[in-house]
Amino acid sequence: MLALLGLATVAALLVAILSRRMSPLVALIVIPLGSALVGGFGGEVGGWVVAGLQNMAPVVAMFVFAILFFGVVTDAGLFDPIVERVLRAVGTRPSRIVPGTALLAAIVHLDGSGAVTFLIVVPALLPLYDAVGMDRRLLACGAALAAGVMNMLPWGGPTLRAAAALKIPVMEVFNPMLPALAVGLAYVMAVAYALGRREELRLSRQATAGTPVVFARVLTEEERVLRRPRRFAVNVALTLGVLGAMVAGLAPPAVAFMAGAALALLVNYPDPAEQRKRVDAHARAALMMAGILLAAGVLTGILQGSGMLKAMAAAAVAQVPAALFRHVPVALGVVSMPLSLVFDPDSFYFGVLPVVGEASALLGVPPVQVARGALLGQMTTGFAVSPLTPATFLLVGLAGVDLADHQRFCIPYLWGASLVMTAASVAFGIFSL
Repeated sequence: MLALLGLATVAALLVAILSRRMSPLVALIVIPLGSALVGGFGGEVGGWVVAGLQNMAPVVAMFVFAILFFGVVTDAGLFDPIVERVLRAVGTRPSRIVPGTALLAAIVHLDGSGAVTFLIVVPALLPLYDAVGMDRRLLACGAALAAGVMNMLPWGGPTLRAAAALKIPVMEVFNPMLPALAVGLAYVMAVAYALGRREELRLSRQATAGTPVVFARVLTEEERVLRRPRRFAVNVALTLGVLGAMVAGLAPPAVAFMAGAALALLVNYPDPAEQRKRVDAHARAALMMAGILLAAGVLTGILQGSGMLKAMAAAAVAQVPAALFRHVPVALGVVSMPLSLVFDPDSFYFGVLPVVGEASALLGVPPVQVARGALLGQMTTGFAVSPLTPATFLLVGLAGVDLADHQRFCIPYLWGASLVMTAASVAFGIFSL
């Protein structure tokens, strides 16, 4: 009975979100509460929900202050010199321009926001692509590849969701994946060079290459007012300190970003009125994700407390040969990128992943390995081609390419990134076959 109720809850959640009949925030709260009432658990639901919210609190704090920290240092101009140097370095050779696009996207995506990455990278480079006569799909693909691999960062949406759904510390999920991430970035640069070289040969045959031109990014008046170029070195040191302390385990991620955000505001905008304006400027993005994560605490708290999660896992174990479950992390690594075209991040990480993780745990596969397998593609490499994410439409809109053309062109390379990182994960012992 519990297994059927849990399955109905997950199915209803997926249908509500994927059909857009409910927003993820509403679905994650209303559907599990309704299931708990149907199951006769009314008197105990409050405690389960509170427990779920308590488990989510560190993840929510990390995300809110990560958004604020990267928003403030970006406003202050942390990435401006990097953007300008990349633009100067690439010249008009496609074999440099496409890798330069990927490099710039990878650096800018340190803030974990696909929208911000595309808003900075595409407008800065699109005039250069047009002047040289390059295929705009290369611009969209280079940005998508780099941002997709970098979306595995611990303050990115997919990793936060995976850690929250399986109740695992974020850095426990992410730190062992660093070698696979490095391999993924190497793959991105290799593919970008190959694409650029192919375009260079095409242009040389057509003799359409433009004259050497150097493009510079043009800031708006509002952006110029916010810039703090004299504090660039301080902001670099602060960013490296925050990331280093977190990755090295010297401070919990939430604490590292809380301290970093406070120091970034003090250093760059010492006036309290300016600090309030900077917080207000980034509050919408932080509040939206924080609300979804807290709503997910309702779902996970009820599924865990009621026993529905364990019942579904036991039912799955009874139906699937035990020998197959040890391959779940690798299987997820292989199929997780295409799953981005079917599942949005909330429905997958909060609806599907907890069941898979619990079932695998019953047969001795650590849930953390299941999380890592999913992160090799589900809304990481796959997010920039998924029709379920607004960032995809922003990318193709800015680049001026058709969504179907973008998907046909990019998906093989993005899936290749997932497969390469899956192979690297096996080679490095991140998970086993």
